[in-house]
Amino acid sequence: MVKPSESNLGSVLNVGIVGHIDHGKTTLLYKLSGKWTDTHSEELKRGITIKLGYADISIYKDKDGYNILKKGDKIRDVSFIDAPGHEMLMATMLSGAALIDAALLVVAANEGIKPQTREHVMALQAKGIKNLIVIQNKIDLVDEEGAKKNYNSLKEFLKGKYDNALIIPVSAQQDVNIEEIWKALSELPEPDRDKNGDAIFLVARSFDINKPGTKPSDLHGAVLGGTLKNGSLKVGDEIEIKPGRLIKEANKYRYETIATKIISLFKGSKKVEELTPGGSMSIETGLDMTLAKGDALAGNVAGIKGKLPPLTQSLKLKYTLFPEVFGLNVKIKVEPLKPSELLMLSVNTSTTGGNIGSLKGDEFEVALKVPTVAFKGENVGIARNIQGHWRLVGYGKII
Repeated sequence: MVKPSESNLGSVLNVGIVGHIDHGKTTLLYKLSGKWTDTHSEELKRGITIKLGYADISIYKDKDGYNILKKGDKIRDVSFIDAPGHEMLMATMLSGAALIDAALLVVAANEGIKPQTREHVMALQAKGIKNLIVIQNKIDLVDEEGAKKNYNSLKEFLKGKYDNALIIPVSAQQDVNIEEIWKALSELPEPDRDKNGDAIFLVARSFDINKPGTKPSDLHGAVLGGTLKNGSLKVGDEIEIKPGRLIKEANKYRYETIATKIISLFKGSKKVEELTPGGSMSIETGLDMTLAKGDALAGNVAGIKGKLPPLTQSLKLKYTLFPEVFGLNVKIKVEPLKPSELLMLSVNTSTTGGNIGSLKGDEFEVALKVPTVAFKGENVGIARNIQGHWRLVGYGKII
């Protein structure tokens, strides 16, 4: 841990909020940031997070402690990503995990560790997330003995995965220990970013920001939402988006890289001239807005024209399987991988299927159904179809 007095003001820390459905993630984020992220109409009706939610804060410190009210010295900027906890939305959660530097794992003290709690921790491991803070939420709903029992079960659960993870008892509803979370976030190490390398923008969302009735002269282009992992992007830059657009020709399908120009840039809600790594951000492009509707470009990678790696239809992975399948109410051992087996892979913010080709030792090659932009050394989540659902069974490193 770094001391709060040391500068953490370099780049914005991307923090994911994960955990089982109804354990209080979205309420916690509201107390941490003052923003509700469940704004999708279906989310409001059903009371669950369906899409990734975002909120940005700056943490300050004065003589009374930590706050987000601009009192004292700024300690750190944080961009939160609220990931869905529902088992059917695991692919969305994995997309969110591709964007983050650290995670808050929310576990309700009155319910304890649930199937999706386990699955989300495995997902964080699969995506190579090393910094974890555990929020023991709803502490007001248990007595002292229940709180201690839940704490001990969390320590046991994290053993061998996140041994040094800080566990903070919290009641988001009652505003108990919210300041301790700001403090813990302030003390996380500065992420290692390559600001001078080629720009790599991971697209998690895409949308049309034009309102009905907008005059043609006032229309905005398609917008990409996500985060910049490396390099920098400026207004006016020529960029490419891969794999891009699906084209059908003579009953055959292929992907066509999309080229466009950056019209404007936003870091959070602030308009900027240049993006550097860290934080939630968006790019307004010169593309027709209809291309981005309904997250149509989510899962793509954007970068300076001519600088992204070529698309690949195959991946070679050095893999590790989990001992059992998480996310289920019953124990199922993870069986060894088999030649020709169909797997679902979480690459960057995209999900693509593929069949195993060669399989030798702890390495395998897979032929992909949808091409991807592969970065050597990046972690990939591996899922297989179990009982009619895709379940995370391990992870691999691209070699």
